[in-house]
Amino acid sequence: MTGLSALWLPILLSAVIVFFASSLIHMLLKWHDSDYPALPNDDAFRAAVQPLSIPPGDYTTPRAGSTAEMRSPEFNEKMKAGPVMILTVMPNGPVSMGKSLSLWFLFSVVVSIFAAYITGRALPPGTDYMEVFRFISTTAFIGYSLALWQMSIWYRRSWGTTIKATVDGLIYALLTAGVFGWLWPA
Repeated sequence: MTGLSALWLPILLSAVIVFFASSLIHMLLKWHDSDYPALPNDDAFRAAVQPLSIPPGDYTTPRAGSTAEMRSPEFNEKMKAGPVMILTVMPNGPVSMGKSLSLWFLFSVVVSIFAAYITGRALPPGTDYMEVFRFISTTAFIGYSLALWQMSIWYRRSWGTTIKATVDGLIYALLTAGVFGWLWPA
């Protein structure tokens, strides 16, 4: 068993490396640019919904108030007529990249802490690099990727977007595992 206190350096360093790798993926490779295309006739859509003053949050339309209503002919007609949407409304104004980047870094630290905890409970100091790599990469991959799949399963998020994010998660997991394998206590 290896305690978390012995793993603080790989926890922080792996989070820093993942942070920079994700920046490169999103700013240089730009393979996520097509994840969220503009709505057809975006200006008309915004003009139509702007007077509604929808507060920030997650919404679905049409929305049944109960299971019984979901089975009603009226609700089924709304579903057929459309549009059927799941919508996230963000606050008006520029996106706060500082807050989002800070939260992303914190998330990366949390993934590394969980990977360190699980691996530290299973492996003692002096464990071979590849054994550490295997435990850390698997745990970090779960942390970075698997929860994304439910968005495609339940909420019809594009599978292409989910697969690209899963590949990102694999890259982050491998980088995290490399750092831990390198810095695992002797």
